[in-house]
Parts: sequence; structure tokens; C-alpha cells
Amino acid sequence: MLEEIESRGKPVITVPASPVSTMEIVDDIEGTGTAVPVGGHVTVHYVGVGQASGKQFDASWDRNEEISFGLNQVIAGWRDGLVGMKVGGRRTLVIPGDQAYGKNPPPGSGIKPNETLIFVIDLIATR
Repeated sequence: MLEEIESRGKPVITVPASPVSTMEIVDDIEGTGTAVPVGGHVTVHYVGVGQASGKQFDASWDRNEEISFGLNQVIAGWRDGLVGMKVGGRRTLVIPGDQAYGKNPPPGSGIKPNETLIFVIDLIATR
């Protein structure tokens, strides 16, 4: 699956003109594999952009290294927004600030307090 996803290349993110108040979930490419369960563990490639700045703040693609984690280890927008996504898929999450880092973004991240974040996530594996 990793080879197929890497053949797509790093996604380009479209930044909404305004912040959002509720999370938006869009399946850009619907996967055909196993769906992510509540509380599951995933391996992904991703790109993250801040809505206010329009700038990328992180991307596993730039490190050429996918990342694995449990959904209980990430922001609420990822925890809730990845459930049901199928392996092989690409999903866009537009996450309001209160489901991202809220008032306390990571120091030095370039993310503003309560900023809407946009992530495009490619799901490589789940368990």
C-alpha cells in the first residue's frame, strides 16, 4: 500500500478563505482496505497547513517517512476524523481550532491559538 500511496505524491492543499466552526471531512480518494476503528492505530503520510497563514507547518512527506500512532495520542480532529477511513484512501480534514490545539499550540510550530488546521492524510495501514 505504501508504494501505491507514494506514487500519488505529496498532496496539494486548498486552504479555505475563512476558519470553520465544525469539522469538515472529505474523502478525496476512497480506500478499499480495512476501516479505521474507534481508538485504532494508524500508519499515515500527511501534510498540515494553517488556515490563517496558509502555510504548511508539518508534512511527513518532506521527511520521506510515514508515521504511526494510536488515535488516543493525537488531537481530537484526527481522533474523530480518521475513524471509518479505509486503507489506501486520502482524506482531507478541516479542523476547527477547538478540535486542534486550541489556545495552546506547540511552541515554534507556527500554528496560531485556536487556528483552523487543514490536513490531507493518506492511510497506509490500520489496526
